[in-house]
Amino acid sequence: MYRMKGVIPPMITPFLENGEVDYEGLVTLVRFLKEQVDGLFITGSYGSTALLQPDERKKIAEVVMDTVDGRIPVIVHVGTADSKTAADLASHAKSLGVAAVSAVGPFYYKHNADSICQFYKEIVAAAGPELPVYVYNNVSFQGYLMELPLIRRLKEEAGVSGIKDATFDIMAHANYIRTLKDERFDVASGTEAMWLQSRVLGTEAFIPGLGNAFPEICKKMWTEGMEGRYEECRKTQFMINEVRDIMYLARSTQLAIYAMLEIRGILTCYPRSPFIPATAEEKGKIKARLTQLGLL
Repeated sequence: MYRMKGVIPPMITPFLENGEVDYEGLVTLVRFLKEQVDGLFITGSYGSTALLQPDERKKIAEVVMDTVDGRIPVIVHVGTADSKTAADLASHAKSLGVAAVSAVGPFYYKHNADSICQFYKEIVAAAGPELPVYVYNNVSFQGYLMELPLIRRLKEEAGVSGIKDATFDIMAHANYIRTLKDERFDVASGTEAMWLQSRVLGTEAFIPGLGNAFPEICKKMWTEGMEGRYEECRKTQFMINEVRDIMYLARSTQLAIYAMLEIRGILTCYPRSPFIPATAEEKGKIKARLTQLGLL
């Protein structure tokens, strides 16, 4: 069964200025990334999941799978506010032959542990026994923290196969690995910001938003960590974290990725409203800082 390994960017969804999905831009981005990374995590937080209609999410998955053409694995985020839609998206992803699906906890309402377990049970049932389902524990987007006892229930009762950890809590990450990780449960880091720390604990994959625009430096850091070259990895980690500081010049890391792709000449596209694209002034500041770091 598939387990995440390597650099797996949470790919943005490019939009046209009128707000429609830019499917040509999507193909351009996939072609750029598939030569440099170890997988793609699509229609997640960076992918504007909550701003997409279910039919758009399905078409994006179809276009990505067709463009990847089997070169790298694709993980489809299927999380929604309701179980029925999430299960339907999982079933559709399964029909495309994706490597895995993942889902943030059901959002908007505050759910108890039993409801959250039910949500994931329905996704697992739709995915079937051969398609891994990863919990995406993202407090900011689901609105609550799924504590360790709940994650254990999701493993043992709901049958999930792993977790994408976006808690930014290295102690929580260590506990996932110490108490949950085994031959049937995988643990991946949901950020590039703590790769060195998570690698020392035994993690083998991270899901870097920065990897959309700068997959090369993310892959460099992953390789250094996997080869145990921790002093080199530390230096690269600090550079990446400095770039993450730069990303906030665009008011959010997601918006910064759209700007950085344009600055690098890879793709010019837009976020979907109500997001507002980075201004020319913000792009200028980002470009200047990236140039100072030698990344342009």
